Amino acid sequence: MATDNNSPLTHFDDDGNAVMVDVSPKAETMRVAHAAGLISMSRQAFDLVKSGSIAKGDVLGVARIAGIMAAKKVDSLIPLTHPLMISRVTVDFNLVEDSDSIEINAVVGIQAKTGVEMEALTAVSIAALTIYDMCKAVDKTMVISNIRLMKKSGGKSGNFVRED
Repeated sequence: MATDNNSPLTHFDDDGNAVMVDVSPKAETMRVAHAAGLISMSRQAFDLVKSGSIAKGDVLGVARIAGIMAAKKVDSLIPLTHPLMISRVTVDFNLVEDSDSIEINAVVGIQAKTGVEMEALTAVSIAALTIYDMCKAVDKTMVISNIRLMKKSGGKSGNFVRED
């Protein structure tokens, strides 16, 4: 099952079958990925999160742990991703008062043959879903949005920095 080196879709072989990318010939490099996302909510829910008064407890503390745990489990969640020994994961939050929203940022690092973009994106996604779960009794209209890769470094493809 050879992969078509001319195809930009690396998870398919020449016959169109799904395959896990063979990273064995790649060099190990330091790789870092930063992803971000947003969860918007009602003023009431925002104020409760900010004050730490949600009945289920420390929303952002639990969401941080959930995001970190998720980054370590990507190979169980997304087919064809590689199991990785991640070196670091950080999940941070920025409360945006004027829009009653929370910015979520995740940074994942590793010394490996493959990148950690999916791990950073998953950390943001699961942190946002955890916030939703913990606040849904107060606000079922919350919106999770704009989950995206902000930047990445390392590997054959080099550096990427989002420009918007």
